[in-house]
Parts: sequence; C-alpha cells; structure tokens
Amino acid sequence: MRTMFSASLLSVALLSLPGAAWSADKGSADEAVAMVKKAVALIKADKAKAFAAISDTANKEYHDRDLYVYVYDLNGVCLVHGNNPKIVGKNLMALADSNGKLMIKDMAELAKSPAGKGWVDFKWPNPVTKAVENKSGYIERVDDMMVGSGVYK
Repeated sequence: MRTMFSASLLSVALLSLPGAAWSADKGSADEAVAMVKKAVALIKADKAKAFAAISDTANKEYHDRDLYVYVYDLNGVCLVHGNNPKIVGKNLMALADSNGKLMIKDMAELAKSPAGKGWVDFKWPNPVTKAVENKSGYIERVDDMMVGSGVYK
C-alpha cells in the first residue's frame, strides 16, 4: 500500500513539472508591477534615459521573457514600446483587441482615475509564442503618461 501511495505521489509530482517549467518561462504579476515601478522611477529621474532603456531590447531590466514596458500619453499616443517600436508615435486610443475591447482607452481612463493605477484585461500578441493570448496589463500614471507592463495568462 505504501509503495502504491508513493508511486501515485511521484506520478502527480512528475505531471506537475511541465506546468512549473512553463510558468517559469512567463513573467508574473508581481514581476510586471516591479518592472513598471522601476520604469516610473527612471522616467521621473531622466525621461530620455528611461525611454532609451525601455526601447533597448537588450536591456534586461525592461525586457524579461514575455515582460516588457510600454508608455502612452493620456490621449493614447504610444511614446515608447518595449516590444513593438512600429507603433511609437501613433494614437492607439481606438485600438481594439480581437474581442473589440478598447484596451488603450480603458488604460487611459484608469490612469485618469483617482487611483491612477491598476489592471486592464485584453488580448495581445505574445512576443515569445507569437500567438494572440489573454493578457492583463498593469499601468501607473506618471505626469501625463501611463507606464505599463503585463502578464500573459
């Protein structure tokens, strides 16, 4: 009986390993929040240096696995994007995900709220898997900008 229990326990443990390995390949909500807070601090200290660091995909402080930082003004114009430099300078307030959700608009409304920070759920291309996936983006307002990062689910 003890051997059968041990074998069952071992089987469950082994089956959970691929999931644990997969989750280690993804950034966590806490890591996304920490990355945003680090970017906010650098923006407050030196905006030009911050934007250069966020744009530099080799900079691991702002690019880690599927985590990266993005900054928009409160009108929806992308100021810097750690994964897609082609959208910098574009007003994306009307950008909708595959479910029709206006995520940049939702982020701007959240940034303008008294809290000035929080989470918005939407669908977005994952830079690692290249698939459109569910994502939760965390943003914080700093001056007339919103600084964000997010986790794929």
